[in-house]
Amino acid sequence: MNLKELAPSLPIPVIASPLFIISNPDLVIAQCQAGVVGSFPALNARPAELLEQWLVRITSELAAWDREHPDRPAAPFAVNQIVHKSNDRVEHDLALCVKYQVPIVITSLGARTDVNDAIHSYGGVVLHDVINQSFAHKAIEKGADGLILVAAGAGGHAGAISPFALVEETRQWFDGPLALAGAIATGGAVLAARALGADFAYIGSPFIATREANAVEAYKQAIVAAGAEDIIYTDLFTGVHGNYLRQSVVNAGLDPDHLPQSDPSKMNFGSGAGIKAWRDIWGAGQGIGAVHKETPVADYVAQLVSQYRDAQGRVAAA
Repeated sequence: MNLKELAPSLPIPVIASPLFIISNPDLVIAQCQAGVVGSFPALNARPAELLEQWLVRITSELAAWDREHPDRPAAPFAVNQIVHKSNDRVEHDLALCVKYQVPIVITSLGARTDVNDAIHSYGGVVLHDVINQSFAHKAIEKGADGLILVAAGAGGHAGAISPFALVEETRQWFDGPLALAGAIATGGAVLAARALGADFAYIGSPFIATREANAVEAYKQAIVAAGAEDIIYTDLFTGVHGNYLRQSVVNAGLDPDHLPQSDPSKMNFGSGAGIKAWRDIWGAGQGIGAVHKETPVADYVAQLVSQYRDAQGRVAAA
């Protein structure tokens, strides 16, 4: 698959980011059918045996959609693999990605040549998410096909570098596929990402407030109600810095303005201060001020496409 050729063939060049706990087959299928790349973390399928059932359902339903809608085929889907040493499911989950020839694999928290080689064995594409140039160079050196630049303002585990700087510095040495994450929630922001030099916008938080998302209603309504100033940046909950909804921290009985730092060596993707991230402490990016109501995925993507075209028109008329 050539991701640079894929981007202009989609209604809008968007990859929906894999949302821990929240992304499930319902959400991924709806995203792909709407014309954006849907994705989910392999770890969302619990127990591990459930992953194969998810892959069977997603591949079969998207194939059926393509047969019934030859004029508007579904976008490809992606599976996120956490390759950090704390994940003891990597080998199992990777084998299933190879078996079902997952079109795109997103790797996080470590770059591994063996993982990339396995995906390349059947023609799959690997995107690796990074927050700085050091990690970006390592990912490409180890065989990743493209990069997801997780800039300041992105939801969940995020970096602290401006998207303007991150894209510019990356494009000075890398001409392969780039996706940009960081407070992107509207079609105009997608066009801005393209103007900076990214091939795709990487959108996560707005999809939390969609009907298909596996998020509790209070979480969805918190996304709708909050804005950029309601996001806090801390490493307490997983050992890696990330952006979270202030209200969820308050609800957990913590003071969001006086949080201690965590020990990165104790990263466990789930607990900190006696509570559960991402179940109790809700991840979200700074772009949520553009989310005003809970909608089906198809409606949100249609809104993105309309905004994108309007933004293109404004630029052309300027």
